[in-house]
Amino acid sequence: MAELDIALIGAGGIARTHLPAWAALGARVRVYAPDPHTATLAHEFGATTADSLHDAISGADAVDICTPTDTHHDIALTAIAAGAHVLCEKPLALGAADAEEMADAADAAGVRLYPGHVVRYFPAYARLRAAVAGGELGRVAVARFTRTGRYPTWSRWFADPGRSGGILIDQMIHDLDIARWLFGEVIRVHAYQRGHFTAPAPAGAVATGGAVLTHEGGVISQVVGVWAPPATRFRTTFHVAGTGGTVRYDSLAAPGLRVTGTVAEEDGIPAGDFGESPYLTQIREFAEAFAGGPAPRVSARDGVAAVRIAEAAAHSARTGRAVELTATKEGTPT
Repeated sequence: MAELDIALIGAGGIARTHLPAWAALGARVRVYAPDPHTATLAHEFGATTADSLHDAISGADAVDICTPTDTHHDIALTAIAAGAHVLCEKPLALGAADAEEMADAADAAGVRLYPGHVVRYFPAYARLRAAVAGGELGRVAVARFTRTGRYPTWSRWFADPGRSGGILIDQMIHDLDIARWLFGEVIRVHAYQRGHFTAPAPAGAVATGGAVLTHEGGVISQVVGVWAPPATRFRTTFHVAGTGGTVRYDSLAAPGLRVTGTVAEEDGIPAGDFGESPYLTQIREFAEAFAGGPAPRVSARDGVAAVRIAEAAAHSARTGRAVELTATKEGTPT
């Protein structure tokens, strides 16, 4: 793989996850963020720093956007206008219109735009995708996905819905994307949201959200998200039932994944250390695509679709009514 020149924008927690992946792949990285920790972060992983967004992007093969969600749209358009490929952390934008503008701009410029939907790269979810796509579960009827973690008080912008979109758009977008990836386009969303959403979040803040999705093929999936008190352990689960068997996964259980029914037990995911970081797996796929290789397992239009579903969920939660979606460009629901 050709050595890539990467501009990494941001110096927070997700930047600290992306930067070692780029370093492991031998990329040349310069970091820009108006953050006092930028120089320390760059030095730790052998990167350099830039004095401005323009200086960081200038000459870059690709720009990795690891900043608050409300900044994604403008930074991405700036990078695309400079002829750079873009990796943008999830969600692509706060609203579907902005996300679609980003995808359209990338298409027009002939560059690649990929959203950081890293859950597609976690082994249990990748194995679930293979089981569903391969027909191992027969005809899937229902599915449930949950994601629980402590309220993200380490950065106050998460508690500002004008910046993060709140739990439905920021946290739950992971599983909204997974549900669509597994079961196809979403045609109906009915959602709720409870909890604190003004910055700064107080100590012990809690937020919850849930969405029931109807997929065009008839599958019904439920997505539940929780931002919980500080002592809460991070946990994800899924439960998928089909005519050929049932799969259950719990990230805190041992073994993590259990298969019942007619699906062979040895086809399950073993618990334990899976080796390579899913963030490295994801960024390697993106890097290969940036260098002219095959398309990765997630596209810009997938990112747009995920934002559109999350936006519909937020609207449903505000109004108490279900939102009907129809397909538009390249299968993206509206």
